Amino acid sequence: MPKMIVSIDEVVIKEVQITKDKTTLGRRPYNDIVIDNLAVSGEHAVILMSGSEVVLEDLNSTNGTYVNGKAIKKQALLNGDSIDVGKYKIKFIGDVSSTSFDKTMVVQPGQMPGVSAAPVRPPAAEAPAASAPPAPESVAPLKAASIKVLTGAAAGREVPLTKVVTTIGKPAVAVAAITKRHHGFVVHHVEGGGSPTLNGQTITSDPVPLKHGDVIELAGTQMQFVQV
Repeated sequence: MPKMIVSIDEVVIKEVQITKDKTTLGRRPYNDIVIDNLAVSGEHAVILMSGSEVVLEDLNSTNGTYVNGKAIKKQALLNGDSIDVGKYKIKFIGDVSSTSFDKTMVVQPGQMPGVSAAPVRPPAAEAPAASAPPAPESVAPLKAASIKVLTGAAAGREVPLTKVVTTIGKPAVAVAAITKRHHGFVVHHVEGGGSPTLNGQTITSDPVPLKHGDVIELAGTQMQFVQV
């Protein structure tokens, strides 16, 4: 199934599967793909799916829609296309499940593809070494984590960090993203004029590793990173 991977500054903030014939993209909250940024129009673009074809159409947006660096009005999307909307990048991943691939062709020096040749025999298997190398150490599974709200009306609430990317904060005020990586969690500032902090230090757009007990302050609310 096709999907859109939305990122900013090379950090993924959301993934959206394209399941409907018409999927809207824009700043307004009623869109299927919401990008809350002033550079994005309220109704910026629409994604039209018909069978295996996916078409992106700009809805006369203020700042335009770009595919692979070129402004477009309406264009069919190919797997791997890069879409620019404001400061955000959206990578289109097509449905490749039904795509057929040619089998690997072995061509010997001096031969041209399409010319029949004797089948290539695989090299004889080498004798096993006297002692096999030790198996690599298994990587310990990532511990479960959550964000616990410490102040404000939602004080005491705990939000499990089960998704790859979890956004926190208030749109148009200050938004940060917590991303789950192979070896742990990181946090970075996504948008908004407010400056979020981690243990009193300003968080920028550069991802910062999180550890148990860290306190994030964002839009006047304090939250604690919990990992047990």
